[in-house]
Parts: sequence; structure tokens; C-alpha cells
Amino acid sequence: MEQNYKNHARLVIGFHGVLSILLIAGLIGSVMNFYTSLPSSSNLYSASLIMLLFICGVIMFAFIRLFPLKAQDRAIRAEENFRHYLLTGKPFPPALRTGQIIALRFASDEEFPALVTRALDENLKSKEIKQSIQKWKADHYRV
Repeated sequence: MEQNYKNHARLVIGFHGVLSILLIAGLIGSVMNFYTSLPSSSNLYSASLIMLLFICGVIMFAFIRLFPLKAQDRAIRAEENFRHYLLTGKPFPPALRTGQIIALRFASDEEFPALVTRALDENLKSKEIKQSIQKWKADHYRV
């Protein structure tokens, strides 16, 4: 399938859909269980442990996603800096933000240097950069 602005976002149903819904449902259920256990105190300890586990699960869910994305961002920054150097003989301008660089990776070599300049001059957001790309260069490796 040809990648473009409309279909470049990638969602993993099992992770982004099923697991997130299960964690949210479990967290809500555990909070309700904890709340109903407060007056009687009979199962307050187990209810608080279950709630704590779901809170830990939600936090882990976020970090499991964020840490690899940061590593991918660093790799993309290095790759695109090298590509910019090959095309222009100069490294990336330091004023480029990481989000801009990540969006620029989709630009073809022909439009890449001009789009870098435009992103800086017009302070383009990531979405605006992606929408400006005429010849899309697919990236099927980022999850």
C-alpha cells in the first residue's frame, strides 16, 4: 500500500485498542471496588492492592510506549541530519525542532532541502510539514 498523509499513522489494535481499553476498564473497576470497600474495611487491603496494580499498569503502558518512541526520535534525527548533509553539504540547522524533523522524514530528496528551509522560515508545525509534501517517502518501520 502506498503511504501518504492520510494513511501514515500506524495503530496496533492489540496495544492501542484492546490493551488500553482493558487497562482503563480495570482501573475504573478497581477504583469502584476500593470505594465500596471503604465503609466495611473487610477487603480494603486487597482492593487497595488491586487498584495499585492497575495504576502501575497504566503508568507502565505509557512508559512502554514513550521510551521506544524517544529512541526512534533520536535515530530519525540522526538519519535525517545525515540525509540533509548528503543533500546540502551542511548539517541540520539547530533551530529545527524534533517534531519538525520527524515530519520532514516523509519528504522526498527533491523537496527535502527546500522544505527544511520553509519549516524554519515559516515555523511550520509537524502537521503542516506533512501536508506540504508533494512526493511522499514512506516510513513503514515506525510503530
